[in-house]
Amino acid sequence: MDEPQRRLRFPELLNARDLGGLPTLDGGHTRARSLLRADDLAQLTAEGLSALRDYGVATVLDLRWPEEAAQHPSPVPRVLPQVRYERVSLLTHTEDEWRLRSGDVEKELWKCVVLERARLELKQVLHVIAAAAPGPLLFHCIAGKDRTGLIAALLLALADVTPEAIARDYAMSSENLREGYLKRYAEADPARILEAIRCPEAGAHNMLRFLSNAGGVRAYLERLGLPRHEIAALRARLRN
Repeated sequence: MDEPQRRLRFPELLNARDLGGLPTLDGGHTRARSLLRADDLAQLTAEGLSALRDYGVATVLDLRWPEEAAQHPSPVPRVLPQVRYERVSLLTHTEDEWRLRSGDVEKELWKCVVLERARLELKQVLHVIAAAAPGPLLFHCIAGKDRTGLIAALLLALADVTPEAIARDYAMSSENLREGYLKRYAEADPARILEAIRCPEAGAHNMLRFLSNAGGVRAYLERLGLPRHEIAALRARLRN
């Protein structure tokens, strides 16, 4: 599955893609139609919701803060009741709380800060994914780049995807969002928009280095408190 094929056409999402088809260290590729990443599903049109249904999405995991979800409710529970909808805020309970916990950090190190300071929330997110029923599972935040990007990178690392492919998947969000965000926020300073959606490959490589220093991704997940059968279930989402 090449990059254009990984892009998912769920109108009006800008940053939806399948984590299948990525190269692994042993020469294989990740499983398609299992884990999907996306931006805010509140943007979905009726056509987009139909496309989501037709793709067979079985579970949606919403990583947004409660205030974000309240301001822009997901249409999934109302329109697609057959899809299991879960919401677990990855970055503490509120944005203000997260700012206090994280401090001012550059984008290149942001993922490492989350791995250090949002461990309980991260464990909750991964537990939902490990326990989900078979069928495509889609996880998302607002832009689908940072919170979503961290979960994607962690799961890809567990599946032994090559570091270059993990970094490339993270950086793709900048490209996917660029045109749409410049139009959506046409009255804002374009330079600020481009900086806001910047997803440097160094951020993914720094995260992988953090995990390596922690003894590897499996050792890190065990220290989070995830049992080995859940870690195996997470890996099985992307590997045969």
